Amino acid sequence: MFSTCLSFRVCLCVLPLAVAYFCSTPGLLADEPQTASSTRGRVRVSVRASTIDSRVRAYPEIGFLIDDENGKPADMQQAWFDPNVPSRGRLVIWLMAHNSALFERLNGYGLHAIRVHYANKWFSKCCQGKPVDPECRGDLRLEAATGIDTSDEVAIAKPDSMAERAYLLVKWLSDQNVDGKWGQFLNSDGTNLDWEKVIVAGSSHGSTTASRFAKHQKVARVVALCGPRDQHQTWQSLPSATPANRFFAFSHVLDQGWAEDHYCRSWEMLGLNDYGPVVNVDRASPPYSNTRRLITDADVGGNPGRAHGAVQPGQAAVKDPDTGELIHEPVWEYLFTHPVEEVGQLDPRDPECDHAQLKD
Repeated sequence: MFSTCLSFRVCLCVLPLAVAYFCSTPGLLADEPQTASSTRGRVRVSVRASTIDSRVRAYPEIGFLIDDENGKPADMQQAWFDPNVPSRGRLVIWLMAHNSALFERLNGYGLHAIRVHYANKWFSKCCQGKPVDPECRGDLRLEAATGIDTSDEVAIAKPDSMAERAYLLVKWLSDQNVDGKWGQFLNSDGTNLDWEKVIVAGSSHGSTTASRFAKHQKVARVVALCGPRDQHQTWQSLPSATPANRFFAFSHVLDQGWAEDHYCRSWEMLGLNDYGPVVNVDRASPPYSNTRRLITDADVGGNPGRAHGAVQPGQAAVKDPDTGELIHEPVWEYLFTHPVEEVGQLDPRDPECDHAQLKD
């Protein structure tokens, strides 16, 4: 075990089994009790899923690995917490690739944040029937999220599901006494997460699985960036364990999913039109009529690919040309923190949205 200080403020503590802590206090180790205080910097943890749980395995048939083709860890998971921001007592589980720019903002809102490595590489390999079965992707998403055997396309075990890996990561953080009082997100007997304190969020593929999971499991909130999609699928209209007013969605109008009516269809099938109209955030201010459906037409150079990624913090996000600041800062804060009980007024279904989306 060794410690290499990158500066007098930040120290990288390298631990065995690919566990790394980035912290403001030199020598922060996994077995040292810690207490959050105003003198500490943000806590950032990276740990392998296979370090936490020996049951995890690879699914090469769908390209889901523990070690990549070069022998490097492919199962890193991240957890961030900022003790200098008053906590909202909510945990965000992010279902796409790690996004440090997003996690910085989540911590700034007083949210704990984790990203888990779960069996999600199936999208381009399964449910490829023509036409695709209308329940295929929904069933597979639920299995990938929970480990429940709901799909015939692939057998994903519980230890490789999003829910189990998120639970075990939080439990590990709590057991290791990592700053942040992570145990507050466990249920009363410590056997699962307290899902009523959890925000499931993602972009694109991740936002769709987050939304499917929330149909099955009641959660505090869903944030769907550039999604959910799954055209031709029926799961969006299933009864929902999570009330519809807890779903928040944001898309760019040049995104293929919006241009081809995939998002407007999903949003209405989820019942989000019951809580306000579609609001263009570039022509409105928070709280955006308390709606759950937000769009932007910000300048992305006419590039649909960039439009798809522009609704989350990162390189594709749009900057104010005068200040250099990202223009959607208030939107992201709204999506993750707007009180769920504050809702807009019912908006009729859009007759111009293609709700059927039947294949030829």
